[in-house]
Amino acid sequence: MHQKRKYHSLHPLLVILATLLILILIMGLSRLFSKSKTKKSILIANSENVSETNDADLKNPLSAKEYPNPSADLAESGDSKGDSIQASILAAQEKDQAAQEKISEAEEVSKIELGDIERLSQMYAYDEALELLEKYPEKDSEEAIALKAEIESAQSKCVQKNPAETMHIFFHSLIYDTSKAFDGDHKVDGYNQFMTTCLEFDRILEELYQRDFVLISMHDLAKWETDENGNQVMVPGEIYLPENKKLLILSVDDVNYYEYMEEDGFANRIVLDQDGNATCSMVNDQGMTILGDYDVVPILDKFVDQHPDFSYQGAKGILAFTGYEGVLGYRTDERYKEENPNYEQDIIQATEVAQVLRDTGWEFASHSWGHINLKAVALEDFQKDADLWEKNVVPIIGETDIMIYPFGFDIVDGMADYTHDNPRFTYLKQKGFDYFCTVDGSKHYTTHINTDHVRQGRRNLDGYRLYHNPELVDDLIVAEDVLDEARPLPVPPL
Repeated sequence: MHQKRKYHSLHPLLVILATLLILILIMGLSRLFSKSKTKKSILIANSENVSETNDADLKNPLSAKEYPNPSADLAESGDSKGDSIQASILAAQEKDQAAQEKISEAEEVSKIELGDIERLSQMYAYDEALELLEKYPEKDSEEAIALKAEIESAQSKCVQKNPAETMHIFFHSLIYDTSKAFDGDHKVDGYNQFMTTCLEFDRILEELYQRDFVLISMHDLAKWETDENGNQVMVPGEIYLPENKKLLILSVDDVNYYEYMEEDGFANRIVLDQDGNATCSMVNDQGMTILGDYDVVPILDKFVDQHPDFSYQGAKGILAFTGYEGVLGYRTDERYKEENPNYEQDIIQATEVAQVLRDTGWEFASHSWGHINLKAVALEDFQKDADLWEKNVVPIIGETDIMIYPFGFDIVDGMADYTHDNPRFTYLKQKGFDYFCTVDGSKHYTTHINTDHVRQGRRNLDGYRLYHNPELVDDLIVAEDVLDEARPLPVPPL
């Protein structure tokens, strides 16, 4: 009886001991299995004999779980083995990256449409169109073969154009609401003389298109090449267009939407719409911000979209900025740090807008920081202005090599040559400027390509020119047909 009670008292203890032994055995097996599985994973990942990858692997780059960190093995196996494992892992990752890139390229190719190729051809980008056509999945189809023949035929009929025979026209911000711009206040005369209305701009574009003008980039005029002595020199660009087409550059001064223009019928800034496209905003009579085609950028973008043959390889125009009130309608200059509560956000938004503009064919130019006469000011002020532009504008819009002089005033008298004895020219060259634009409405075109710079005259198409000198623009438009009926006449003399 006593022994039986003793056995019963030991029974719970035996159960506990047995349970502990089982748990220890399970944990040991688990660790062994885990270590074995880890080594097996590494061997699979590093295997050089695996040449096939399934769809799931191609669409999903291998993760850290599939490429374990070899630090534990490095500690156990030594640096040599660890380096080998790490190199193998990197090699496998590179293979996977290459596979992923091939898939991305295949996906891009699958998205190619004949309409996209045809549009490239319409913009005279024949080589790019043919290259894309070769990647087209159904390049042997009747439609693709016919399009290829059409592109090659169009390309064969092109002739080389002379960059020196390039027209350059310019505008300021467009007047959208004429009732506000021409409301009788002290700013009316200036608007009437130097501005163009949206309606006039629409009519001008249509006439230019009908007369076979084609927009080109400033950088199509000339390019840098290395001569036989190893020096970098500028040479005329090679532009091929149908024989009837004529070269045109378009620029817009003061794309800043100054404070004085508020409530006068102008846009107040360039913004991005819900689709990420550049458009303009304006504050209406109810104080609400509305978006629309209120200035050159969205109007020209849509015109080129409708008439791709008006643009040579996607070129649009040049936007010239001052800096003292910021750019693109955003108060981004450093002097606004304290008074603009949205200063940092304005910089971010302006930078985003500038990038979209660049990506869609627009170029940028300096119009000086303070809109000053760069020839008349003291050299010290000249240099300070250039420094301020570089400090406050370049971080937002990026580097540019185009200088559009304020008021059209050159830094030399007449057409005297630029030389490095001229400290103003030297300073601008040090800042990276290679293309210099003045105003010369007396000639159809004035383009001079020199060994280290390009100079070009521009022609103003504003109220003053349209009204007082229609004969000076009759190679471009019929001024009488262009004038907005809402413009007060006569336009005041200068």
